[in-house]
Amino acid sequence: MPDHGALENVNEPVALRRARFVVAYDGSGFHGFAPNPDVDTVVGVLSDAFSRISRHPVQLVGAGRTDAGVHAWGQVISCELAETVDLADLVRHVNRMCAPRVVVRNAAWVADDFSARFSATWRHYRYMVINEPVPNPFLANTAWHVHQPLSLPAMQLACDPLIGEHDFTTFCRQPTAIPGQAEPSMRRRVMIARWSDITDEMRPFADGARVLRFEIRANAFCHQMVRAIVGTHIDVGRGRFHAGEIRTMMRAQNRKVAGDVAPAHGLVLWEVGFDGPRYDASTSSLRRSSIPIVEAP
Repeated sequence: MPDHGALENVNEPVALRRARFVVAYDGSGFHGFAPNPDVDTVVGVLSDAFSRISRHPVQLVGAGRTDAGVHAWGQVISCELAETVDLADLVRHVNRMCAPRVVVRNAAWVADDFSARFSATWRHYRYMVINEPVPNPFLANTAWHVHQPLSLPAMQLACDPLIGEHDFTTFCRQPTAIPGQAEPSMRRRVMIARWSDITDEMRPFADGARVLRFEIRANAFCHQMVRAIVGTHIDVGRGRFHAGEIRTMMRAQNRKVAGDVAPAHGLVLWEVGFDGPRYDASTSSLRRSSIPIVEAP
């Protein structure tokens, strides 16, 4: 195997540099992003590939932990590598080992204090819905098929209460309590939340079927937050709830008053940002990020 800049003597000290990678993956065959020794995960596959090519264990840090079945186009990971590594060559070899399920879209050296998780200032998700009587087999793995007619204007109105800083307990799976530790905050700051009709964009793939897309951007997300919001909004679209009830649901801080969780396969982690102010939910304050923007090509 080519050496990719690694030293022959793995016991010899080597200078390290921090690198970041933009990663895309089809989450269908994975049990989520986070490492789990007993099942197939995105980090498990990538860590194995990075470690085999680099000839030493490589610990990867991700910008967000996607659930089983959730996809990504703009997931960001960071790690430390020998400074002699040729990143372009590393990317080619990782993609040969992992594609098409997982691919590295680009790579760059970054400052030593960069962290894909802690340097991120926002995450942006997309959720796609096929709203037609008949399912579309070509989009079955990446979109939720909802056969009942949906009111897009009602769903758009249901987005308004989400904008800003709120407690999203109503739309989050309750975390497991850890003895001796305070309960984690469910407060998040949402910058963007919108539904749109993307039928024209999807025409070559959907053959004219009605396609709707939900987009949401926030500093961070609670477990199942996006899918719970989508599931509730779909209920608004088919008339089970009114858009005006969303604010009341959020104030209740009770998961039972909202709709069901939408299926995982319609969700995509689309992009992660490192620009602008970083929001601290514990203090409800903003502080300027010193990390340069990381953009997917």
